[in-house]
Amino acid sequence: SIIKDAVANVELTNGKKIDIDKIDIDDKKTYQLYSEGKTTGTFQFESQGMQKYLRDLQPTKFEDLIAMNALYRPGPMEYIPSFVARKHGKEKIEYDIPIMEEYLNETYGITVYQEQVMLLSRLLADFTRGQSDELRKAMGKKLIDKMIPLKEKFLNGGKANGHQEKTLNKIWADWEKFASYAFNKSHATCYSWVSYQTAWLKANYPSEYMAAVLSNNLNNISEITKIMDECKSMKMNVLSPDINESYFKFSVNKVGDVRFGLGAIKGVGEGAVMNIIEERAENGAFKNIFDFVERINFSVCNKKCIDALALSGAFDSFISIRREHFSTVNSKGEEFMDTLVRYGNKFQLDKQSAQNSLFGDDNSFSIAHPEIPKCEKWSDLARLNRERELIGIYLSAHPLDDYEFILKHVCSADTQKLQDLDRLNGKEISFGGMVTTVREGQTKRGNPYTIFKIEDYSGSFEIALFSEDSINYGRFARMGLSIYITARVQPRQWGTGEIELKISSMNLLSDVKDKLVDKITLQIPITELNDTTVNEISAMVKNNSGNALLYFNIIGEESRIQLFSRQSKIQVNKHFIDNLIENNIDFKIN
Repeated sequence: SIIKDAVANVELTNGKKIDIDKIDIDDKKTYQLYSEGKTTGTFQFESQGMQKYLRDLQPTKFEDLIAMNALYRPGPMEYIPSFVARKHGKEKIEYDIPIMEEYLNETYGITVYQEQVMLLSRLLADFTRGQSDELRKAMGKKLIDKMIPLKEKFLNGGKANGHQEKTLNKIWADWEKFASYAFNKSHATCYSWVSYQTAWLKANYPSEYMAAVLSNNLNNISEITKIMDECKSMKMNVLSPDINESYFKFSVNKVGDVRFGLGAIKGVGEGAVMNIIEERAENGAFKNIFDFVERINFSVCNKKCIDALALSGAFDSFISIRREHFSTVNSKGEEFMDTLVRYGNKFQLDKQSAQNSLFGDDNSFSIAHPEIPKCEKWSDLARLNRERELIGIYLSAHPLDDYEFILKHVCSADTQKLQDLDRLNGKEISFGGMVTTVREGQTKRGNPYTIFKIEDYSGSFEIALFSEDSINYGRFARMGLSIYITARVQPRQWGTGEIELKISSMNLLSDVKDKLVDKITLQIPITELNDTTVNEISAMVKNNSGNALLYFNIIGEESRIQLFSRQSKIQVNKHFIDNLIENNIDFKIN
């Protein structure tokens, strides 16, 4: 589905029709993407562990991808370092019997696939095709009663071909170990081909591909967040829906930014979207909000639909009107949205009457535009909350953006990690976010409790405070507050066996954001320490004076030297962190 949508996006944006089954299998951009581990959003190869091994491997041919797909599974994973080392000539490639190179050459002497066992059994011991397949099945299912006679046949056949019994026994023992996790090459090839198609699209048409990925993950908020972060790292903007640029699904505009789809807005049906797109294609872009209601079909695009479009930001490109205007009441006590719909209906009826009159034409009547009432601007939080209600995520901004570097680089946990407290058992952790729901009350014994939900970039987590904790920290559980929490994950009191989150401290993020970071260490390989890097760091330090101490770890091939910059005290903020990431400088915050 993602590939199909991406291909459609390319045709819509560039007018190019891509036959995805006939793309170049030796595309340099695609292998560069794999070699850099930038596979988020692609099929089969997007886990962090796989990305690390891809960076180590630096794949240069399709066979490398097939092998990695087969190796990155429990069991064969232990062979990956050797596979990588052999590809780069750091480990000698050896074969138990020289003629085995014929079938093990593409995997650098390591048996990776079931098919290799089948082919080698024929080559070394004259197995028939049927017998080699029987061997594959017996090994894969560990059928001892069938393997004993097959082993005897293998040894006899191998010796008849001049191979030593000791070597044949070693090969058989390796196969027995291998068979418990063996993957067949035909499956790995199919998976890798689909993966390659997704990577090819991402490498050659990044905006169109990421738009397709977003379109197919709208109901998965954690996946959407990850994809949005990936778009940001690719220097790609994901923009709010727009009445003049958006299509039904996510699409790409003329400058290569991803535009939210109108069909993803709650309350906007497919009929309304298709009417908007068809009218736009036939008569040009909508000039303003009045032009919009003069032209759309109210039978499919009603008041509720227009309201959803407005609050999601679809009319933000009309400079004469803001989202808050639509719900503003005029001097007659009527909401502007109602005034607008009434105006649109009257305009269309009068236009139709003029066209039907004996001497009428399109320009034989005019109606004055209703006045847009004055109103106060909404707060950023109010605007964003309405936006999220309709499109499921904070899109034009995020309420936590002022604290992004703390949540992502200072906190030791996030709401996603908090879903599995067992893994955090015994650890002191810190995390933060915005309070989104609150329930307060008293237990049957009369003790107070506060239950609230905290939300960050990765999701949400519910925290329950009872008795003294409710009294001490309950004041921070207020809708819209952004808070910073330290806690210990420990077994629940009274030995129930459950794990609990025991709060140690709670503060407003605004109060602690400038106090949390007192030290940052830049980790720079000595091979990359040149005039350019020094000048970049120098400029960043001068432009970010503050109170945090700056350290350097200069990393050599065999040693690590730690240097302390006594003169540099800096402010560690989002801008500084973004500069480090942009310049590929590793860092550690203390």
